[in-house]
Amino acid sequence: MRESVIVGGARTAFGKFGGALKSKQAVELGGIVIEGALDKAKVAPSEVDEVIMGMVLQGGAGQIPSRQAARLAGLDWNVQTETVNKVCASGMRSITLADQIIRAGDAETIVAGGMESMSNAPYVAAEARWGYRLGDKKMTDLMLRDGLHCAFQHVHMGEYAERIVAEKGISRQLQDEWALRSHRRAVEAIRQGLFKDEIVPVACGAGSYADVDTDEAPRADTNAEKLAKLPPAFVQGGAVTAGNASGISDGAAALVVMSEEKAIRERYLPLASIIGHTAIAAEAPYYTITPGLVIQKLLQKTGKTLQEIDLFEVNEAFAGVVLASGSLVGWNEEKVNVNGGAIALGHPIGASGARIVLTLIHALRRRGGGLGIAAICSGGGQGDAILLRVDE
Repeated sequence: MRESVIVGGARTAFGKFGGALKSKQAVELGGIVIEGALDKAKVAPSEVDEVIMGMVLQGGAGQIPSRQAARLAGLDWNVQTETVNKVCASGMRSITLADQIIRAGDAETIVAGGMESMSNAPYVAAEARWGYRLGDKKMTDLMLRDGLHCAFQHVHMGEYAERIVAEKGISRQLQDEWALRSHRRAVEAIRQGLFKDEIVPVACGAGSYADVDTDEAPRADTNAEKLAKLPPAFVQGGAVTAGNASGISDGAAALVVMSEEKAIRERYLPLASIIGHTAIAAEAPYYTITPGLVIQKLLQKTGKTLQEIDLFEVNEAFAGVVLASGSLVGWNEEKVNVNGGAIALGHPIGASGARIVLTLIHALRRRGGGLGIAAICSGGGQGDAILLRVDE
């Protein structure tokens, strides 16, 4: 069977909600990273067989956003595209789907990733089509409805985070400590320029946002005292706050996935090899532990032991998600999110799955290679994970 390698990748810096990237639609950000990934891989647009991009908040974005992004990146009309919505796992699923297509022999070069502009998610007048007869009517926030609220129990994802930290006995202090760790590590990574190889700048006009090339949300000034003062965000008397949850963000990430035989034939230098991937599903409230469950499933599937894994990138939807998953897996926390995570960097929901794969690759390369797992939870009770190998 064919095998797949990743020969390049790029992401935007992640912008705060209503911040540096609010003037850019998701498809524009997607176009920028598709072009950037191809440029970093030194792959001509004419070599691309397909583009797969994750995007969750598609309402009002126009037909097939992946195709819009591909065209903005300069790809030809004959390059087919598809748009994936697996909530937070969309960007990662795009990559694993690309791997499956290549292994099946249906393509040799696919650009895969995700894009999201949460700042531009629309409000809709859901009942307007057939007319308002009398009285006041409300607008529906599609960011919440389509991205952050459970479609089954009609609660915010944060309420499920509250349930799992209560069930697992994870204290507010532990969650805040993880959040502070995320910020400190992300701030230090930015100071050292560790994300520079990942990021392509986004031109956003004149002024302070002229060229956005640095993640906007990491805070050097945060500390334990400030985090402790924040009120509960979802449940009265709860432990989940805006400080120990991921931020609402804008951004995009894309990777160039190629058959190993083409990479050898055309002399492309792989950044990483895709060893395996899997997904898992549970009851909707238990999306909070799916990163741990899916990592266990992936280790079993690939025949690897926990000790063989050098690094983990686990999306920090909430600090409680990472801590609860860690209690299942039993990982060494020093191997997890070594350069911070989504609590500090932000979580543009359609893009994060691709971002953590790209960040993992570069982190492994800096340490001289090794095995790494990226894992992410997603609304509805699902989780995805991918195992990568980076050679020395």
